[in-house]
Amino acid sequence: MISEPTIYVALPVLNESDNIVKLIDCLSLQSYSNFKLIVCVNQYDSWWGILDKVAQCEDNVVSLKLLKSVKYIYIEILDHSTKGLGWPDKKGGVGWARKTIMDYIASKANKNDIIVSIDADTYYPADYLQSIVDFFNENKDVCGLAVPYYHNLNNDDTDRLILRYEIYMRYYLLNMMRINNPYDYTALGSAMAFPVWAYIKVGGLTPVASGEDFYFLQKLVKHSKIGVWSNSVAYPSPRYSNRVLFGTGPALIKGQSGDWSSYPHYHYSLFDKVGETYNIFGELFKNAELTTPLDEFLKSQTNTNNIWSPLLSNYKDQKNFILACANKVNGLRILQYLRKQHENVELCDEDIIYNYLLTYYNDEIDDKLLNDVKNMNYQESSIEMLNELRDFLFHKEMELRKMRLLNL
Repeated sequence: MISEPTIYVALPVLNESDNIVKLIDCLSLQSYSNFKLIVCVNQYDSWWGILDKVAQCEDNVVSLKLLKSVKYIYIEILDHSTKGLGWPDKKGGVGWARKTIMDYIASKANKNDIIVSIDADTYYPADYLQSIVDFFNENKDVCGLAVPYYHNLNNDDTDRLILRYEIYMRYYLLNMMRINNPYDYTALGSAMAFPVWAYIKVGGLTPVASGEDFYFLQKLVKHSKIGVWSNSVAYPSPRYSNRVLFGTGPALIKGQSGDWSSYPHYHYSLFDKVGETYNIFGELFKNAELTTPLDEFLKSQTNTNNIWSPLLSNYKDQKNFILACANKVNGLRILQYLRKQHENVELCDEDIIYNYLLTYYNDEIDDKLLNDVKNMNYQESSIEMLNELRDFLFHKEMELRKMRLLNL
């Protein structure tokens, strides 16, 4: 009989009093009841003395009261909000909040218990926690899970922005999956889970200013495989936010001003170069003098012409050498390569995604949708059409996510 793990739900809270009640309602309806909610209500302590930040501190006071009033689910509160308990100026933010919660969980939980990272503005269906437990019960050696997601629309000015951003994310992931890259996941702090043993194994979460979810999943991938499929979906809320340097909130803010330079559609041929490089890793073990499509970029990044030979000195068997190569050309390095090479691409985002669909999904996509994409303009095309494109990519992504189960 499979033992029932305890799920520790890790929730950072800052200025979320409007969302707390809805989130607690979501959790109270979960079909899997063996969970504990660990909340870090947080902000910088100095904000109490900053005029335009006091409102967020006061909102955290409301959140604390709301959380303390809940009696029907298990909640522990880590208070880094009350005067004198907030973050010092040199250490804080959502990265520190997530790390504080997860370190606390790791110090008390059993190694096979599960940490589920969530956000207060996200909707979680009643089967959400059960789907995560089912995944790890069926995949004992997998060290993490990037849960599928889908942004519901608000029927306001954020709809066009979130659709463009989500199309960017899904196009990126579909190409990473197409080349069978180990970093083929979307990192969302609101939609990831991992066993306690894996969290401890990789040394916990690194509390960077932004992207702590991305960097943590990358650490997990370097240790073992992560999954990207479960039978449930997280529904994050599209909203403007400048709490972090990049991610959904900042993307919407930049997009509102017409600036999408940080979120372009990289031409699919650039992903092919990444795939070709990965395919050469095995041959590099036999001959480190071989060249790869990423060599010139890697030389410029590492300030050395000797890219692969040092790995041969440290890894004497082919399997570990290939893993070391993949660690060298990791998810961040791939993104840096795509950004650099994109400077030489003259096609606009709309043309790039049309060519991609024509090349890889011409036999699957509806003719009318394909024609609409051919004439698409992100600023002027209808919300209905953009949503139809998003949904097509979502369903293709879900198919590939599920297929990835076979490779775990």
